[in-house]
Amino acid sequence: MAVDKQALSALEQGNAFTGRHIGPDHAQQQAMLSELKLESLSELIEQTVPKSIRSLAVSGESTLNIEAGKTEVQALEYLRALADQNQVNKSYLGMGYYNTHVPNVILRNVLENPGWYTAYTPYQPEISQGRLEALLNFQQMVMDLTGMEVANASLLDEATAAAEAMALFYRTGGRRSNHSKHQVFFVADDVHPQTIDVIKTRAEHMGIQVEVGNPNTDLEKHDIFGVQLQYPGTYGQITDIASIVSKAKEQKAMVSVATDLMALMLLKSPGELGADIALGSSQRFGVPMGFGGPHAAFFAASEKLKRSIPGRIIGVSIDSRGNQAYRMAMQTREQHIRREKATSNICTAQALLANMAAFYAVYHGPQGLKTIAERIHRLTTILQKGLTTLGVQCNNTYFDTLTLKVGSQQEAIYNRAIEAGCNLRRISFDQLGISIDETTTAEDITQLFNVILGQGQDLDIQTIDSQITVSGIKENHRRTDAVLTHPTFNSYHSETDMLRYLKRLENKDYSLTHGMIPLGSCTMKLNATAEMLPVSWPEFANIHPFAPRDQVKGYMTMINELEAALEEITGYDKISMQPNSGAQGEYAGLLAIRNYQEANDQAHRNICLIPSSAHGTNPASAAMVGMKVVVVDCDENGNVDVEDLLAKAEKHSENLSCLMVTYPSTHGVYEEEIGNICDIVHQHGGQVYMDGANMNALVGIAKPGKFGSDVSHLNLHKTFAIPHGGGGPGMGPIGVRSHLAPYLPNHSVSPIEGNHEGMGAVSAAPFGSSSILPISYLYIAMLGQQGLQESSEVAILNANYMAEKLSSHYDVLYRGRNDKVAHECIIDIRPIKEASGVTEEDIAKRLMDYGFHAPTMSFPVAGTLMIEPTESESKDEIDRFVSAMVAIREEVRKVQEGEWPAEDNPLCNAPHTMSDLIDSDWSHPYSREEAVFPLKAAFPLKGSIASKYWPTANRIDNVYGDRNFICSCPSIEDYR
Repeated sequence: MAVDKQALSALEQGNAFTGRHIGPDHAQQQAMLSELKLESLSELIEQTVPKSIRSLAVSGESTLNIEAGKTEVQALEYLRALADQNQVNKSYLGMGYYNTHVPNVILRNVLENPGWYTAYTPYQPEISQGRLEALLNFQQMVMDLTGMEVANASLLDEATAAAEAMALFYRTGGRRSNHSKHQVFFVADDVHPQTIDVIKTRAEHMGIQVEVGNPNTDLEKHDIFGVQLQYPGTYGQITDIASIVSKAKEQKAMVSVATDLMALMLLKSPGELGADIALGSSQRFGVPMGFGGPHAAFFAASEKLKRSIPGRIIGVSIDSRGNQAYRMAMQTREQHIRREKATSNICTAQALLANMAAFYAVYHGPQGLKTIAERIHRLTTILQKGLTTLGVQCNNTYFDTLTLKVGSQQEAIYNRAIEAGCNLRRISFDQLGISIDETTTAEDITQLFNVILGQGQDLDIQTIDSQITVSGIKENHRRTDAVLTHPTFNSYHSETDMLRYLKRLENKDYSLTHGMIPLGSCTMKLNATAEMLPVSWPEFANIHPFAPRDQVKGYMTMINELEAALEEITGYDKISMQPNSGAQGEYAGLLAIRNYQEANDQAHRNICLIPSSAHGTNPASAAMVGMKVVVVDCDENGNVDVEDLLAKAEKHSENLSCLMVTYPSTHGVYEEEIGNICDIVHQHGGQVYMDGANMNALVGIAKPGKFGSDVSHLNLHKTFAIPHGGGGPGMGPIGVRSHLAPYLPNHSVSPIEGNHEGMGAVSAAPFGSSSILPISYLYIAMLGQQGLQESSEVAILNANYMAEKLSSHYDVLYRGRNDKVAHECIIDIRPIKEASGVTEEDIAKRLMDYGFHAPTMSFPVAGTLMIEPTESESKDEIDRFVSAMVAIREEVRKVQEGEWPAEDNPLCNAPHTMSDLIDSDWSHPYSREEAVFPLKAAFPLKGSIASKYWPTANRIDNVYGDRNFICSCPSIEDYR
């Protein structure tokens, strides 16, 4: 019987991923189009997107040169073949990256659990208490181990954290030199080289001179404002930190110490030794290396610096019932408030990974962690004694890292190690480095002896162990104080207890497993299970970022193919994968512009034009690269005021560096004048930076690299399906046109092929958070050219349908051509507030009672809600949300007409918890049922009470939390 290939192909397409990813089926799409009085998606796009930028035919045929979508099975099989090309050697490279055992209870119930990885940043704390508690545990763990008084909820990586420390010192009291043109930041020569690389990049446009040297001999040679140390050093030695701190303090300089949490189980803390800041990576606390990330950096400081710490800090407050509750402290969004005066552009954390590290500490407890640390150190000591006994020179102080002086034998030993499946670190021409971790065994130490000394050496591990009398940690460096004494770190050591603790926290949080998270600008779309599976594959998870390139052929093929796909989607000529967040992408893109202009004798160009509607990270990023921000007005329709732009471009023509513009705009519309806007900037010698936050409305429809933009960052955690992880991880690669390609980030430790050698790094790892790139790779591979375009079209359809359904009840603030919005819409609550006193916050909190996460509140316009349904939500889910919003509008009417008092109604008292339901003293003018189960149509499962999501905290008092700054776990007395 002959095979009908055409029919077979049709059957295979029936299994395509597109129908799984896109929420509304064809019938639902047609129903929504009818509501909009449209016939097809093509007609919607024709009416919505300016013809001048459209790259697709109006007929709907894709112009993307990307393969057709694969099925889940096909895509995973192909990626499996790539993964098999990676060689997973035993890594002894160290440099801040270590093999670790991820406890299976954490692997399965956190990293691989959508209840944890699909949640969003806890901007609505009443439905985020679980991950807020976990992040508070992280802060407590960091404070305990570093000996510092305050810690944040994580940063992007260790190198970025060190750059942030330098910037903090520069701002807040480091002495300013009167004797030299530059301000000097001193970096010890045993700091990890990738950290030095990132520090130098950050310093370049801040007017800071970085001096690298030996702090014991060179510190007094410079007029310094700050010092960066590594403890233990990158080569393994344990430096006398206290004496260096004393020397620095004599110069009125501040000191930052990059350190290792596992080492601090045995070593005196940086706080005890006088440091102002302690930072590092928590990766080895149960987070895979992942070829560079994502990992949670930690950042802790002394009390005097608590208001200057970058990033997020979780604080303790109370709710309306007086119960203890957690929330994010003020500086979390300070870049949105202070804009170009912000102290940092970092608006994200590595929340999922910080939670994993904290859970690792909770599961093992202080004694378990100390046992792991002692074992690592003991194995290192056995290796050191065995080698020195036979004449190999090694450092005498160490925790887990040895530097071996092997002379002309370096190459032979290195190659023997490779043949044995081991990666050693090359240091200079005659030295090798070896770092031991918790996965190292006694058999591994025997193998290392044979690799280093040659086969046949009669070295007995037990004999060497019995002869050890001296530790690599001197007695005056040993830790003597107790750590991790809080009950949380001493209560959940059995798997049963740990499992229940994790589940208890998960149940307190709202995630995409519960319902739609309609956050405008954040794009909370489906994070498909098939996309997530490879993140845990050993061939992606257990590889060091500086492994030899011939061991990561599969990784490099995947990265190169992903770069090529993104180049095709965006219309740019080159992509850099290094930035590991959207804010890092902004920074890297602006650096490319600055370095390009400097190379072309235009270093004087330092004016950055930014529309008033822009994300707060835009002006903060511009300030970080030494630009002066000039704000461009928006017109009454939310578009860039072209006349104001033209006037300011002409005024600053000589010094115009760039324009930063978001497209579609932050106001959720396609600006008709975008081509003209780009032309104006180019005519005055500037470059156009296009914020890619809203790329979800462009993929397959328009290419920013083709309609006037010179550089964009892409939020892979928005448009390309990497989950938000409760507030991180993320990825922010940048695309550039060819003239900017030579100025993309490079890497001193692991140079990137084809990149300009003169460029520095912006992230610790050459390809950022590489282990989550398979998610976006599979997203593109499974959707293919048609699915990618349809995803954008349906995102636009869903947003316009929602705007239309809400418009008879709320004012839609901005609309574009033909009264259409892009992939999100803004509803204006200000008239409601003026008439009734009900605020946008009241509506956001009341939505929790209806089973929804609130939309984005008061951004980009105060007093509004910005709603983005994404393409993954079905018509049923959108209708459910609309029903809730309509019902809330009716509740507002009752307040407005006096049926409910302005000071006591379901809106101002929201959210309601089970405590309210069982309260014996119910004195409100509305019923308990109205409080907690207000509209059956707004709940799934045909209104079943069983489907209700319950907030676990009542309205949290933000003012109390800001006035009572507490970022540690509750005291033992409070806990009891």
